[in-house]
Amino acid sequence: MTPSTEAELSDVIAGAQGPLRIQGGGTRDIGAPVQGTVVSTTGLSGVSLYEPGALTLVAGAGTPLAEIEATLAAEGQRLAFEPMDHRGLLGTTGTSTIGGVVAGNISGPRRIQAGACRDSLLGVRFVDGAGRVLKNGGRVMKNVTGYDLVKLMAGSWGTLGVLTEVSLKVQAVPEAVGCVLINGLSDKDAVAAMSAALGSPYDVSGAAHAPSGVDGHPVTMIRIEGLEASVAYRAAKLTDALARFGGELSVERDANKVAAGWAWVRDVTVLQEGDGDVWRISVKPSDGPKVVEKLQALYADLGVLYDWGGGLVWVQVAEGTDVRSVAFEGHATLIRGSQDTRASLQVFHPEPAPLAALSQGLRAKFDPCGILNPGLMG
Repeated sequence: MTPSTEAELSDVIAGAQGPLRIQGGGTRDIGAPVQGTVVSTTGLSGVSLYEPGALTLVAGAGTPLAEIEATLAAEGQRLAFEPMDHRGLLGTTGTSTIGGVVAGNISGPRRIQAGACRDSLLGVRFVDGAGRVLKNGGRVMKNVTGYDLVKLMAGSWGTLGVLTEVSLKVQAVPEAVGCVLINGLSDKDAVAAMSAALGSPYDVSGAAHAPSGVDGHPVTMIRIEGLEASVAYRAAKLTDALARFGGELSVERDANKVAAGWAWVRDVTVLQEGDGDVWRISVKPSDGPKVVEKLQALYADLGVLYDWGGGLVWVQVAEGTDVRSVAFEGHATLIRGSQDTRASLQVFHPEPAPLAALSQGLRAKFDPCGILNPGLMG
């Protein structure tokens, strides 16, 4: 079913006789498999308000992400949180929607500077599991009273309600960009270099490390953005500051090449080829290399990519592997796996008992019959 209005969606949910599988463009098949009638939000499409001067955009949840990015680009603006395109990693087709991005709180390399998707979210409208139309927030950052349902809906994966409209703050595209590249560092030294860059006064907007880059050799990437003179100054300063970590340093200033390089990181392109499951592990940056070492001791062909200064570690392992069998402080989510694997392993990291009780209480409140993506998040 593809409702074309919020009222139609409300009627569909209120009249549902069984579970519903909620989806946007179908590009992010993540979570435990859900059995139920498919309800697509793609009929709720279109930008209803865009005020470039106020850095504000309002759109239907089914609006293609590409349409929103094109609308913003025409005014020299962008989404700050740099959402990942999962299609290459998951082997899916379709068109990513802004509602799907918000529902998954999908955030890319710039999160370390600009925050996650939820941090750019100003307001939402959604239909809960009882068919009620709810709204929260607005078009300015200080317009939230009572429960902050805006933040709650981001990352709920359609289990609390079906988004119909989202309001977002946007940002201007910077005048210039640069990327400091360091070739040949070990994982540990790369994380130390990224930490030094992020702790510097040079306003880094991306810090990633690939043990096997495009040419098969280790590469560490530090991105800076802003005014031309400022980028040139900060790139030079960072190059000097990072020389102590060794490796071969260079600076890339071609905007197209920098954009392509960070799209490669954002979409985890290095792990798209080959078989095996792909996990997303969040840890303290200094713990990242330790977790990878433990996993490499068990799985020799481990594929790895570090983002967020080392705090986000992507790993590719043999099918059916639960990386949580290796002890570490943090959490891990299975992003790519077969239907059988996703049915047998807990896809999202197990919640502590108090948090799990809170989550269950929220679902009971917003989806009393348990019909919205039941079981998807465990």
